[in-house]
Parts: sequence; C-alpha cells; structure tokens
Amino acid sequence: MDENLPGFITWHPVDAGQRIPVISPQLTFADTLGSWKARWGIGRMSYLVPPGLYAIGAPDSASPVVVTANYKMTYDLVRSALKGRNLWLLVLETYGINVWCAAGKGTFGTGELVRRIEACGLGAMVAHRELLLPIMGAAGVKGIEVKKRTGFNCRFATLRINDLPGYLDAGMQATREMRELTFSLKERLVLTPVELVSSLQTALYALPLLFIGAATGSAGFNLVNGCHAVIVCLAAILSGALLSPLLLPWLPTRSFAVKGAITGALVSAALVYHLKLATTVSVMAVLLSVTAISSFAMLNFTGSTPFTSRSGVKFEMRRALPLQGGALAVAVAAALVWRLM
Repeated sequence: MDENLPGFITWHPVDAGQRIPVISPQLTFADTLGSWKARWGIGRMSYLVPPGLYAIGAPDSASPVVVTANYKMTYDLVRSALKGRNLWLLVLETYGINVWCAAGKGTFGTGELVRRIEACGLGAMVAHRELLLPIMGAAGVKGIEVKKRTGFNCRFATLRINDLPGYLDAGMQATREMRELTFSLKERLVLTPVELVSSLQTALYALPLLFIGAATGSAGFNLVNGCHAVIVCLAAILSGALLSPLLLPWLPTRSFAVKGAITGALVSAALVYHLKLATTVSVMAVLLSVTAISSFAMLNFTGSTPFTSRSGVKFEMRRALPLQGGALAVAVAAALVWRLM
C-alpha cells in the first residue's frame, strides 16, 4: 500500500516500524465518478482497493475495528459513513466483490479474516478483542472459528452501512430497523443499470444479425421489419432487466423466472398491438421471444436481490432455463416461417 491509495492522507505512527495508512472519509469527484461507472458495469471487476488495515481519524488501541470488503464502492461508502470518528478499518481481500456476494463465494470468509488479522498484526494494535462485521457477511464467517484461531470475537453490527454511526453511538447496540432487511423501489432501481448494461452487451452481438434476418424476406429487403425486430429485442431486455425488478413486490409467485415471464407477456402483448401483427406465426414469434428473454433477464437479477439463496437460484435455473430455451427456439422457428410467407 502506498500514497496512491484512494483517500490516502498520511501514515499512522505505530510501533515496531509498521505504517498504517490514514484515509480520508471525504469522497472526491473521482470517487463519485468511479462509483457511477461501476453501477453501469464500466470497469466493475477491477474496481477495488488493496486489502489491509487502515486508520480513519486518529485511532488508538481502544478504537473499534470495522471489517469490510475491498470492493472500492463498499470501501468508499464505509469510510464516508464514518466521518469524524476514530477507528480501524480492516479490509479483506474479496477480489473487488461486495460483502454479500463475497460471503456467498467464500472470499469474505473465516479463512481470509483470520489471515488478514494475522498479516496486519491486529492483536498488537488493539487492546480489545472485538471485530464489527456487516450482517451481510455473516454467511461466510464462522465466529466461533475466528475466536478459536485469533482470540477475536465477531460482532455482526448492521445490515446497512449508513446505520453504522448510530450503532456506534448507541454503544454497539442495534435497533430492529438496523437489522431489518429492505429492498425498496430505490434500492432495486440502483441495481438495474448493471443488469441492463450486461444484457445489452450480450445483445449487441445478436442485434445486427437479427436486423438483417428480419429485414430480408421473400419480398426483398424491408427496413421497417428489421427495425421492428430490434425494437422487440430491446423491449424484451428492458422488460426483464428494468420493468420486472421495479415491479418485483407486486408480481405474483416467488419465482423470478415467472415474474419476468409475466412482464414479458404483457410487453409482448403491447408490441403485438402497436406493431399491428395479424398472422399467428408473427404473434407467436413476438410473444414467445419476449417472454423468454424477459424471464431470463429477470432470472439474472437474482444475483442482485437479497431475497434469494444460492441453492434456490440453482434450483430455479434448472427448471427455468430449459423452458426459456425451448420457447426461444420455437419463436425463432415461427419467425423464419413468418419471413418466408
């Protein structure tokens, strides 16, 4: 770690020649821009900071130790929330993955926490033996094992970073709201850009072929048909990656694939009406393709919501993917028949 560290101010004076970076809780324009880019999937997988121990303010041996991931957006949110405080920030190597996802993958886990405690000599830095961890990381950390191997107790503090100041001010006592999981409209909307970008990046390879295939028929080249095909594809992606997440609480069933299929069916019905499709094969092509793509895009959203588990996602994928693939295959066949009519 060096002076190029995001938020670096100076070095904290500690014993035995060890230097701990002191970081600023004040975010810069570059930090805000970086978070915005990550939200849109730009440089997302390389948006990280070096793991290790950091100082916020002027911590001493009695100061709290907060544990987080090295995904830079998480790191930025934590340090900005702790403005005006004196504490230690222990950043684990999660390879640029947020706490919740890293806990599921095992990188925000017992082994990495123990390694990081030992590597930075935390036992010699603080007089107490308590770590404050995010509740979202509980799935990856076995507190008993950490206690056995390092002597440190794991206290799971709050779900949301913004609740940390209140938690600390209350003597490390959490209210019900601090541990109550929410997934509001705003919280869902924040997560949709990266889903949209991911889906659109994949679609970019298929759209030119789709346009040419739809525009070329038995009657010659038809620009309008090509544009309509592109519109149908984009509408399907928006249905599953944007509309379905926004309507999540109001869509029936617990299945994300079914939720996406429902919005896809509604969007496809609107497309059939506005494009004035009259033949059975054209209606079938639009209905099945939009429903399948929307269902698949919404199924991808399970990686963003706190309502699903890894085993549950795998179970749903095993059931949904064959149906989505089959529906898309029938839609392609219907589209080919339609173009040759």
